[in-house]
Amino acid sequence: MSRLDSFINRMSAQRDILNHIRDEMDLPEGAVLEVGLGNGRTYSHLRENFADRRIVAFDRQFAAHKTLSPAPGDFIEGEINETGQAFVGKNAALVHADIGTGYPDKDAITLRWLPDMVVGMLAEGGVAVSGLPLKHAKLEALPRLPSVEEGRYFYYRRTA
Repeated sequence: MSRLDSFINRMSAQRDILNHIRDEMDLPEGAVLEVGLGNGRTYSHLRENFADRRIVAFDRQFAAHKTLSPAPGDFIEGEINETGQAFVGKNAALVHADIGTGYPDKDAITLRWLPDMVVGMLAEGGVAVSGLPLKHAKLEALPRLPSVEEGRYFYYRRTA
């Protein structure tokens, strides 16, 4: 598969899961956390579709289009594995994390801390969406949507 087709598949899977959550799932009260702002495409989608919630974005540095700048205090700059710790226990309704690199060795390092941090950020009953598989005892994998290729994108409900 070409890198372009792979990118399109990833973006389509991401959009389909986020739209499914918006349309079909009940979320607890709480903020939406965007772990990895990047250029802001997903942040824009979250802002449009979860407009009634605070949306906090994390990244090493701001690189999104200036029209996608989060509200003051809602962009957290720095190493995500460090800055994200301030949101552990904050009971987020939804955490979206698309910070995989496509390099298995680098992603393995991220997966040492990301599942614990995401679980800590989420309220009970909250939903995690990720481009990397999050293995954690408090995350229940949700059924793959028919439009999402096996192993392409993942989503989970936080249990007690």
